[in-house]
Amino acid sequence: MAAKIEVVQLDRVKDANLILGQSHFIKTVEDLYEALAESAPDIKFGIAFCESSGPCLIRHDGNDEELERYAIENAKKIGAGHCFVIYIRNAWPINVLNRIKAVSEVCTIYCATMNPVQVIVAETEMGRAILGVVDGYKPKGVEGPEEIKERKEFLRKIGYKR
Repeated sequence: MAAKIEVVQLDRVKDANLILGQSHFIKTVEDLYEALAESAPDIKFGIAFCESSGPCLIRHDGNDEELERYAIENAKKIGAGHCFVIYIRNAWPINVLNRIKAVSEVCTIYCATMNPVQVIVAETEMGRAILGVVDGYKPKGVEGPEEIKERKEFLRKIGYKR
């Protein structure tokens, strides 16, 4: 039994973060919708979920048509059973991840990022699976005093530190 390995490049969406994960049940889309809608007052999002039994449809929902369309298209590209793709705006992953992880059918979060993402997918005669992700670029060095100062200033500027 052989597996074909493929690298799937996900779309970057202007001013949007991507969350990629795995779940296990048809109610995932509705439960993720509720978790996201309750997490931040101005959040915009689109969700797609690859059902892997029964009709094997890409289930989807959201409160922003563009983000929902991107979630569907990227779920199609991945095509792995039970994976979900979420795009969010007007919130950071830090605002929603604990809510998403608390959804009872969520098994794994692969990444939550605004970086370029490549998904490493294996395909067998039965289906496709996510082996892992490449989230952004490899390190170019180690931060020094100036970069430490910039990091701390940035976190205070966006309100995550006092």
